[in-house]
Amino acid sequence: FLEKVGITSEVYFLRTAMDGIPPLKDQHLFMKNLTFEKVKVRIYQPKIATTGQRRGILYFHGGVGLFGSIRAYERTCRYFARKSNSVVVSVGYRLAPEHPYPTQFEDCLAATIHFMRTAQDYGVDPSRIIICGDSSGGTLTAAVAQALVNRRDLPKLRAQILIYPYLQCVDFNLPSYQQNEGVPILLKERTLALGLKYLNTDLSVMEAVLKGYHIPEDLQLKYQKWVSPDYIPHEFKTRGYKPSTTHPLFSKEVYTLVKPTFDTVFSPLLAEDSVITRLPETFILTCEFDVLRDDGLLYKKRLEDHGIKVTWCHLQEGFHGTVFLALFGGLIAFQSGRKGLEKIV
Repeated sequence: FLEKVGITSEVYFLRTAMDGIPPLKDQHLFMKNLTFEKVKVRIYQPKIATTGQRRGILYFHGGVGLFGSIRAYERTCRYFARKSNSVVVSVGYRLAPEHPYPTQFEDCLAATIHFMRTAQDYGVDPSRIIICGDSSGGTLTAAVAQALVNRRDLPKLRAQILIYPYLQCVDFNLPSYQQNEGVPILLKERTLALGLKYLNTDLSVMEAVLKGYHIPEDLQLKYQKWVSPDYIPHEFKTRGYKPSTTHPLFSKEVYTLVKPTFDTVFSPLLAEDSVITRLPETFILTCEFDVLRDDGLLYKKRLEDHGIKVTWCHLQEGFHGTVFLALFGGLIAFQSGRKGLEKIV
């Protein structure tokens, strides 16, 4: 409504809403704003004395690359620093549309590499660095982990934590997309609309992409071995899922417009086996009432098929955004979000 009457755009409204009211000072943490390779970061260091070096966590916030900020995720990062006695670096990557995709990934990668090289300056053991993110921050986490697998000049990542991540653009008809298409806060059409806005792509292709017209036959065959309802466990198909019987028609025009969505930075689930097999130990959190649930389940399967150790937390009552909301208290702090936070710690 505000956008239609010319008061503010949806993106700016969401940025303001997410930033909210910052929490009060925290006497248990040292906090400092820094820049890592021109990328803004805020570092949180526990004040309690420690004998050895701590683990380090880089946090990439959610918001589809369009909104979200260090300030919006202040509570989340403080919580992880305090509860896990870790040094947390919140990465304030630049946002689209002002800074076009893939600036967001490049900023996260640059900040991660800088921290890996300078970890000891912050009392962090370079062999115990974890990257972590929620929603599109989970996408960035997966993409950064993949980008680092061949780096010989850096320590290996200790682990990656993916909190209800978006991981693929191939199939918007998976069971979770069908079951939860109208569940707030991430509706099925909204997921795609925001993704296309992030890529600065015309929204007129939405209908065709939702129907699967954007995938050429050769790619369809290739991706089928990674993205298919056949790999979703049966218990996730009992609630209102109808297998598709029609074969989507291919449109070259639509494919040309949305080609960047097949890039592994945007869809990390489409990475080659040679990359997947070298990824670090992984924690994946999924929510039952989330269109992105099956992205997490499919990635879990791919990692496990390649012998990567996966810790999986499924929130049976959870919905997209529940972990972010858990620390605001009051009516919006759902039990599922609290449980998710504890499992991550």
